[in-house]
Amino acid sequence: MKATYLLVLLACLVGTAPLSLLLHVRVFARWRRVLCVLGCVLVPFVAWDVWAISRHQWAYDPRQTLGWSLWGHLPIEELLFFLVVPVCAILTYEAVRARRPSWIYGDEPS
Repeated sequence: MKATYLLVLLACLVGTAPLSLLLHVRVFARWRRVLCVLGCVLVPFVAWDVWAISRHQWAYDPRQTLGWSLWGHLPIEELLFFLVVPVCAILTYEAVRARRPSWIYGDEPS
């Protein structure tokens, strides 16, 4: 199926996006934090993927992707992966923090 990768990313979003609404964690209100996380993920990993693809050390099954590519044959789904998964991780993390305020996370003020 051509959209398998995209459907997996959509499932990740469908599973975590409601957390922001239901628990009022306001992840996207702190857009600087989200952009910082995305930048720390996107820059090195997209560069790494493009490099690995160019050296034929890494490839994607064209039967599982839409066929739209960016720099160096990077599937658009892979770029979306580096956007969707960190956002889902932040949403999940903040949802846990909202439900378990007594848990120590390591970023509390001393």
